[in-house]
Amino acid sequence: MSKYRAGVIGCGQIGKHHARAYKGVEEIELVAATDSVERVRKAMQEDYGVAHVYGDFREMLEKEKLDLVSVCTWHLLHTEHTIAAAEYSPKGIICEKPMTVSLKSADEIIDACDKRGIKLAIGHQRRFYRSWTKAKELIQEGVIGQPLMVTAKSGEGLLNCGTHVVDAIRYLLNDPETDWVMAAVERKTDRYEREVRIEDCCMGLITFKNGVQALIQSDLTAEWSVENYSVRGTDGVMEVTTNRLRFLSGKTTGWQEIDTGYDDPWVCQAKEMISWIEGKSEHRGDARQARQTVEILMAIYQSARDHEVVRAPLQVKEYPMDLMFEEGKIPVVEPGKYDIRAFLAMEPEERKIYDEMRRKGVHPRDIFAEMCKT
Repeated sequence: MSKYRAGVIGCGQIGKHHARAYKGVEEIELVAATDSVERVRKAMQEDYGVAHVYGDFREMLEKEKLDLVSVCTWHLLHTEHTIAAAEYSPKGIICEKPMTVSLKSADEIIDACDKRGIKLAIGHQRRFYRSWTKAKELIQEGVIGQPLMVTAKSGEGLLNCGTHVVDAIRYLLNDPETDWVMAAVERKTDRYEREVRIEDCCMGLITFKNGVQALIQSDLTAEWSVENYSVRGTDGVMEVTTNRLRFLSGKTTGWQEIDTGYDDPWVCQAKEMISWIEGKSEHRGDARQARQTVEILMAIYQSARDHEVVRAPLQVKEYPMDLMFEEGKIPVVEPGKYDIRAFLAMEPEERKIYDEMRRKGVHPRDIFAEMCKT
Protein backbone atom coordinates (compact mmCIF):
# COMPACT_ATOMS: atom_id res chain seq x y z
CA MET A 1 0.00 0.00 0.00
CA SER A 2 1.38 3.42 -0.97
CA LYS A 3 2.61 5.65 1.85
CA TYR A 4 2.12 9.38 2.13
CA ARG A 5 4.84 11.27 4.00
CA ALA A 6 3.30 13.68 6.52
CA GLY A 7 4.68 16.55 8.58
CA VAL A 8 3.15 18.82 11.23
CA ILE A 9 3.84 22.54 11.65
CA GLY A 10 3.14 23.38 15.29
CA CYS A 11 3.59 20.70 17.97
CA GLY A 12 1.18 22.03 20.59
CA GLN A 13 -2.19 20.71 21.70
CA ILE A 14 -3.82 20.59 18.26
CA GLY A 15 -0.63 19.46 16.56
CA LYS A 16 -0.70 16.37 18.76
CA HIS A 17 -4.22 15.57 17.55
CA HIS A 18 -2.99 15.70 13.96
CA ALA A 19 0.04 13.55 14.81
CA ARG A 20 -2.19 10.94 16.45
CA ALA A 21 -4.47 11.01 13.41
CA TYR A 22 -1.63 10.42 10.98
CA LYS A 23 -0.35 7.56 13.12
CA GLY A 24 -3.83 6.05 12.90
CA VAL A 25 -4.04 5.93 9.10
CA GLU A 26 -2.28 3.01 7.43
CA GLU A 27 -1.44 4.87 4.22
CA ILE A 28 0.29 7.72 6.08
CA GLU A 29 3.75 7.86 7.63
CA LEU A 30 4.37 10.71 10.08
CA VAL A 31 8.00 11.58 9.36
CA ALA A 32 8.55 15.12 10.65
CA ALA A 33 7.33 17.94 12.86
CA THR A 34 8.43 21.49 13.59
CA ASP A 35 7.98 23.96 16.42
CA SER A 36 10.01 26.99 17.54
CA VAL A 37 9.96 25.77 21.16
CA GLU A 38 12.49 22.96 21.71
CA ARG A 39 10.67 21.44 24.69
CA VAL A 40 7.43 21.19 22.70
CA ARG A 41 8.92 19.64 19.57
CA LYS A 42 10.93 17.12 21.58
CA ALA A 43 7.77 16.08 23.43
CA MET A 44 6.10 15.49 20.08
CA GLN A 45 9.05 13.40 18.92
CA GLU A 46 9.01 11.24 22.03
CA ASP A 47 5.23 10.83 22.29
CA TYR A 48 4.59 10.00 18.63
CA GLY A 49 7.86 8.53 17.42
CA VAL A 50 8.54 11.31 14.92
CA ALA A 51 11.83 10.63 13.14
CA HIS A 52 12.85 14.23 12.53
CA VAL A 53 11.92 17.46 14.36
CA TYR A 54 12.94 20.98 13.41
CA GLY A 55 13.03 24.43 14.96
CA ASP A 56 12.54 26.05 11.54
CA PHE A 57 9.46 25.04 9.57
CA ARG A 58 11.06 25.99 6.26
CA GLU A 59 13.93 23.62 6.93
CA MET A 60 11.45 20.80 7.44
CA LEU A 61 9.62 21.64 4.22
CA GLU A 62 12.88 21.83 2.30
CA LYS A 63 14.36 18.56 3.53
CA GLU A 64 11.42 16.21 3.96
CA LYS A 65 9.61 16.30 0.57
CA LEU A 66 6.22 15.90 2.25
CA ASP A 67 3.00 14.67 0.67
CA LEU A 68 0.83 15.95 3.52
CA VAL A 69 1.30 18.99 5.76
CA SER A 70 -0.75 19.96 8.80
CA VAL A 71 -0.69 23.63 9.84
CA CYS A 72 -1.42 23.66 13.56
CA THR A 73 -0.08 27.07 14.58
CA TRP A 74 -1.95 30.11 15.90
CA HIS A 75 -4.43 32.00 13.73
CA LEU A 76 -2.19 34.82 12.53
CA LEU A 77 0.43 32.33 11.30
CA HIS A 78 -1.94 30.25 9.18
CA THR A 79 -1.49 32.36 6.06
CA GLU A 80 2.32 32.38 6.18
CA HIS A 81 2.64 28.70 7.04
CA THR A 82 0.06 27.44 4.54
CA ILE A 83 1.45 29.48 1.67
CA ALA A 84 4.99 28.39 2.58
CA ALA A 85 3.91 24.74 2.63
CA ALA A 86 2.20 25.19 -0.75
CA GLU A 87 5.51 26.36 -2.26
CA TYR A 88 6.84 22.82 -1.82
CA SER A 89 3.84 21.27 -3.64
CA PRO A 90 2.57 18.62 -1.22
CA LYS A 91 -0.47 16.69 -2.36
CA GLY A 92 -2.60 17.97 0.51
CA ILE A 93 -2.62 20.50 3.36
CA ILE A 94 -4.85 20.44 6.44
CA CYS A 95 -4.89 23.85 8.14
CA GLU A 96 -6.49 24.24 11.54
CA LYS A 97 -9.48 26.49 12.17
CA PRO A 98 -10.15 29.33 11.94
CA MET A 99 -8.80 29.32 8.42
CA THR A 100 -7.82 32.99 8.80
CA VAL A 101 -9.13 36.19 10.40
CA SER A 102 -9.93 38.02 7.16
CA LEU A 103 -11.33 37.31 3.72
CA LYS A 104 -8.19 38.76 2.14
CA SER A 105 -5.91 36.17 3.71
CA ALA A 106 -8.42 33.36 3.13
CA ASP A 107 -8.33 34.11 -0.60
CA GLU A 108 -4.53 34.28 -0.57
CA ILE A 109 -4.33 30.80 0.95
CA ILE A 110 -6.81 29.30 -1.51
CA ASP A 111 -5.07 30.92 -4.49
CA ALA A 112 -1.64 29.63 -3.38
CA CYS A 113 -2.95 26.07 -3.26
CA ASP A 114 -5.03 26.30 -6.44
CA LYS A 115 -2.03 27.42 -8.48
CA ARG A 116 -0.22 24.21 -7.57
CA GLY A 117 -3.18 21.83 -7.61
CA ILE A 118 -2.95 21.19 -3.87
CA LYS A 119 -5.94 19.85 -1.93
CA LEU A 120 -6.60 22.25 0.97
CA ALA A 121 -8.85 21.32 3.88
CA ILE A 122 -9.62 23.23 7.08
CA GLY A 123 -9.92 21.49 10.45
CA HIS A 124 -13.61 21.87 11.22
CA GLN A 125 -13.92 18.48 12.90
CA ARG A 126 -17.65 18.71 13.64
CA ARG A 127 -18.19 17.60 10.06
CA PHE A 128 -16.73 14.21 11.03
CA TYR A 129 -18.73 13.55 14.19
CA ARG A 130 -21.32 10.83 13.71
CA SER A 131 -23.96 12.90 15.51
CA TRP A 132 -23.76 15.89 13.16
CA THR A 133 -23.59 13.68 10.08
CA LYS A 134 -26.62 11.63 11.16
CA ALA A 135 -28.52 14.80 12.03
CA LYS A 136 -27.72 16.23 8.60
CA GLU A 137 -29.03 13.05 6.93
CA LEU A 138 -32.26 13.09 8.96
CA ILE A 139 -32.86 16.78 8.22
CA GLN A 140 -32.44 16.08 4.50
CA GLU A 141 -34.88 13.19 4.82
CA GLY A 142 -37.45 15.62 6.24
CA VAL A 143 -37.97 14.04 9.68
CA ILE A 144 -38.73 17.50 11.15
CA GLY A 145 -40.15 18.96 7.96
CA GLN A 146 -38.51 21.97 6.35
CA PRO A 147 -35.86 23.45 8.68
CA LEU A 148 -36.62 27.00 9.79
CA MET A 149 -34.23 28.01 12.57
CA VAL A 150 -31.04 26.69 14.18
CA THR A 151 -29.91 28.00 17.57
CA ALA A 152 -26.59 27.36 19.30
CA LYS A 153 -24.41 28.72 22.11
CA SER A 154 -20.65 28.71 22.53
CA GLY A 155 -17.86 30.36 24.49
CA GLU A 156 -14.18 31.29 24.44
CA GLY A 157 -14.53 33.66 21.52
CA LEU A 158 -16.25 33.65 18.16
CA LEU A 159 -12.99 32.82 16.38
CA ASN A 160 -12.39 29.83 18.65
CA CYS A 161 -15.42 27.71 19.56
CA GLY A 162 -17.71 30.00 17.53
CA THR A 163 -15.90 29.00 14.35
CA HIS A 164 -16.94 25.39 14.92
CA VAL A 165 -20.51 26.45 15.67
CA VAL A 166 -20.98 28.44 12.46
CA ASP A 167 -19.38 25.73 10.35
CA ALA A 168 -21.38 22.94 12.02
CA ILE A 169 -24.64 24.82 11.40
CA ARG A 170 -23.79 25.16 7.74
CA TYR A 171 -22.95 21.44 7.61
CA LEU A 172 -26.25 20.46 9.25
CA LEU A 173 -28.13 22.49 6.65
CA ASN A 174 -26.16 21.04 3.70
CA ASP A 175 -23.92 24.10 3.31
CA PRO A 176 -26.34 26.80 2.12
CA GLU A 177 -25.04 30.12 0.84
CA THR A 178 -25.42 33.18 3.07
CA ASP A 179 -27.93 35.93 2.30
CA TRP A 180 -27.43 38.41 5.17
CA VAL A 181 -26.15 38.79 8.74
CA MET A 182 -27.21 41.07 11.60
CA ALA A 183 -25.17 41.09 14.82
CA ALA A 184 -24.09 42.82 18.01
CA VAL A 185 -20.71 42.81 19.78
CA GLU A 186 -19.49 43.96 23.20
CA ARG A 187 -15.81 44.53 24.05
CA LYS A 188 -15.04 46.38 27.27
CA THR A 189 -11.95 44.40 28.32
CA ASP A 190 -8.73 44.16 26.32
CA ARG A 191 -9.40 40.54 25.37
CA TYR A 192 -7.38 38.46 22.90
CA GLU A 193 -7.44 34.87 21.69
CA ARG A 194 -4.12 33.48 20.45
CA GLU A 195 -2.87 37.04 19.88
CA VAL A 196 -5.97 38.11 17.93
CA ARG A 197 -8.16 40.91 19.33
CA ILE A 198 -11.60 39.45 20.10
CA GLU A 199 -14.91 40.42 21.68
CA ASP A 200 -16.13 39.89 25.24
CA CYS A 201 -19.39 38.53 23.89
CA CYS A 202 -21.53 38.67 20.77
CA MET A 203 -24.57 37.30 19.00
CA GLY A 204 -25.46 36.98 15.37
CA LEU A 205 -28.53 36.25 13.26
CA ILE A 206 -27.70 34.60 9.94
CA THR A 207 -30.17 34.19 7.10
CA PHE A 208 -29.28 31.76 4.34
CA LYS A 209 -30.46 32.01 0.74
CA ASN A 210 -32.77 29.03 1.23
CA GLY A 211 -34.66 31.01 3.90
CA VAL A 212 -33.36 29.10 6.94
CA GLN A 213 -32.04 31.23 9.79
CA ALA A 214 -29.45 30.59 12.51
CA LEU A 215 -29.03 32.41 15.82
CA ILE A 216 -25.69 32.01 17.59
CA GLN A 217 -24.59 33.32 20.98
CA SER A 218 -20.95 33.51 22.05
CA ASP A 219 -19.95 34.07 25.69
CA LEU A 220 -23.39 35.44 26.59
CA THR A 221 -24.21 32.56 28.94
CA ALA A 222 -22.33 29.86 30.85
CA GLU A 223 -24.21 27.12 28.95
CA TRP A 224 -21.62 26.41 26.29
CA SER A 225 -19.26 23.75 27.65
CA VAL A 226 -21.22 21.06 25.75
CA GLU A 227 -22.23 22.19 22.28
CA ASN A 228 -25.96 21.78 21.88
CA TYR A 229 -27.72 22.70 18.66
CA SER A 230 -31.48 22.99 18.29
CA VAL A 231 -33.03 22.79 14.83
CA ARG A 232 -36.69 23.83 14.52
CA GLY A 233 -38.60 22.70 11.46
CA THR A 234 -42.12 22.94 10.10
CA ASP A 235 -42.97 19.54 11.60
CA GLY A 236 -40.73 19.13 14.61
CA VAL A 237 -37.51 19.91 16.42
CA MET A 238 -34.09 18.23 16.64
CA GLU A 239 -31.33 18.58 19.25
CA VAL A 240 -27.71 17.60 18.52
CA THR A 241 -24.70 17.19 20.82
CA THR A 242 -21.26 15.63 20.41
CA ASN A 243 -22.31 11.97 20.45
CA ARG A 244 -26.09 11.87 20.43
CA LEU A 245 -29.18 13.44 18.96
CA ARG A 246 -32.91 13.36 19.46
CA PHE A 247 -35.91 14.61 17.54
CA LEU A 248 -39.62 15.15 18.03
CA SER A 249 -42.12 15.48 15.20
CA GLY A 250 -45.75 15.10 14.28
CA LYS A 251 -45.01 11.52 13.27
CA THR A 252 -43.44 10.47 16.60
CA THR A 253 -44.94 9.66 19.98
CA GLY A 254 -42.38 11.52 22.05
CA TRP A 255 -38.67 12.15 21.67
CA GLN A 256 -36.76 9.72 19.47
CA GLU A 257 -33.29 9.25 20.98
CA ILE A 258 -30.30 8.20 18.84
CA ASP A 259 -26.96 7.31 20.40
CA THR A 260 -24.63 7.79 17.44
CA GLY A 261 -21.35 6.79 19.05
CA TYR A 262 -18.05 8.43 18.23
CA ASP A 263 -15.23 8.18 15.69
CA ASP A 264 -12.00 10.14 16.09
CA PRO A 265 -12.70 13.20 13.87
CA TRP A 266 -9.00 13.95 13.33
CA VAL A 267 -8.43 10.43 12.01
CA CYS A 268 -11.51 10.75 9.82
CA GLN A 269 -10.39 14.02 8.27
CA ALA A 270 -6.95 12.54 7.53
CA LYS A 271 -8.48 9.46 5.91
CA GLU A 272 -10.79 11.62 3.81
CA MET A 273 -7.81 13.69 2.67
CA ILE A 274 -6.23 10.54 1.22
CA SER A 275 -9.51 9.64 -0.46
CA TRP A 276 -9.74 13.18 -1.89
CA ILE A 277 -6.18 13.10 -3.21
CA GLU A 278 -6.85 9.74 -4.88
CA GLY A 279 -10.02 11.05 -6.52
CA LYS A 280 -12.38 8.75 -4.62
CA SER A 281 -14.37 11.47 -2.79
CA GLU A 282 -14.62 15.12 -1.96
CA HIS A 283 -13.49 16.44 1.44
CA ARG A 284 -16.03 17.74 3.93
CA GLY A 285 -13.48 20.28 5.14
CA ASP A 286 -12.77 21.74 1.67
CA ALA A 287 -11.31 25.24 2.14
CA ARG A 288 -14.03 26.74 -0.03
CA GLN A 289 -16.59 25.73 2.57
CA ALA A 290 -14.36 27.15 5.30
CA ARG A 291 -14.12 30.44 3.42
CA GLN A 292 -17.90 30.80 3.65
CA THR A 293 -17.63 30.22 7.40
CA VAL A 294 -14.94 32.92 7.63
CA GLU A 295 -17.21 35.25 5.66
CA ILE A 296 -20.02 34.77 8.20
CA LEU A 297 -17.67 35.40 11.14
CA MET A 298 -16.35 38.57 9.54
CA ALA A 299 -19.89 39.66 8.62
CA ILE A 300 -20.91 39.37 12.29
CA TYR A 301 -18.12 41.74 13.25
CA GLN A 302 -18.81 44.05 10.30
CA SER A 303 -22.50 44.28 11.18
CA ALA A 304 -21.54 45.36 14.70
CA ARG A 305 -19.04 47.82 13.26
CA ASP A 306 -21.56 49.59 11.02
CA HIS A 307 -24.77 48.87 13.03
CA GLU A 308 -26.55 47.49 10.00
CA VAL A 309 -27.46 44.38 8.05
CA VAL A 310 -24.52 43.00 6.08
CA ARG A 311 -25.44 41.30 2.84
CA ALA A 312 -23.34 38.69 1.09
CA PRO A 313 -20.89 38.84 -0.46
CA LEU A 314 -19.01 40.73 2.24
CA GLN A 315 -17.08 43.64 0.74
CA VAL A 316 -14.70 44.30 3.66
CA LYS A 317 -11.59 42.17 3.24
CA GLU A 318 -9.75 43.10 6.46
CA TYR A 319 -10.47 42.02 10.06
CA PRO A 320 -13.42 44.19 11.23
CA MET A 321 -12.58 43.89 14.95
CA ASP A 322 -9.24 45.62 14.41
CA LEU A 323 -10.94 48.25 12.25
CA MET A 324 -13.49 48.93 14.99
CA PHE A 325 -10.75 49.30 17.57
CA GLU A 326 -8.75 51.68 15.38
CA GLU A 327 -11.88 53.76 14.80
CA GLY A 328 -12.48 54.08 18.54
CA LYS A 329 -15.78 52.18 18.40
CA ILE A 330 -14.78 49.59 21.04
CA PRO A 331 -12.65 51.49 23.57
CA VAL A 332 -11.20 49.48 26.46
CA VAL A 333 -13.16 50.27 29.62
CA GLU A 334 -11.43 47.75 31.89
CA PRO A 335 -7.67 48.00 31.15
CA GLY A 336 -5.35 45.02 31.27
CA LYS A 337 -4.54 43.12 28.10
CA TYR A 338 -5.00 39.35 28.41
CA ASP A 339 -5.17 36.35 26.09
CA ILE A 340 -7.67 33.62 26.96
CA ARG A 341 -5.44 30.94 25.37
CA ALA A 342 -2.09 32.22 26.61
CA PHE A 343 -1.81 29.15 28.87
CA LEU A 344 -1.04 27.14 25.72
CA ALA A 345 2.36 28.84 25.50
CA MET A 346 3.21 28.72 29.22
CA GLU A 347 6.07 26.80 30.72
CA PRO A 348 4.94 23.83 32.89
CA GLU A 349 5.35 25.65 36.23
CA GLU A 350 3.48 28.70 34.93
CA ARG A 351 0.70 26.44 33.67
CA LYS A 352 0.31 24.87 37.13
CA ILE A 353 -0.14 28.32 38.69
CA TYR A 354 -2.59 29.34 35.97
CA ASP A 355 -4.70 26.17 36.28
CA GLU A 356 -4.88 26.47 40.07
CA MET A 357 -6.06 30.08 39.91
CA ARG A 358 -8.65 29.23 37.26
CA ARG A 359 -9.99 26.45 39.50
CA LYS A 360 -10.47 29.11 42.15
CA GLY A 361 -12.55 31.13 39.72
CA VAL A 362 -10.03 33.91 39.09
CA HIS A 363 -10.60 35.80 35.81
CA PRO A 364 -7.82 35.20 33.22
CA ARG A 365 -7.18 38.95 33.04
CA ASP A 366 -6.46 39.04 36.78
CA ILE A 367 -4.29 35.91 36.60
CA PHE A 368 -2.02 37.48 34.01
CA ALA A 369 -1.81 40.70 35.99
CA GLU A 370 -0.76 38.75 39.09
CA MET A 371 1.73 36.58 37.21
CA CYS A 372 3.34 39.65 35.66
CA LYS A 373 4.04 41.01 39.17
CA THR A 374 5.99 37.86 40.06
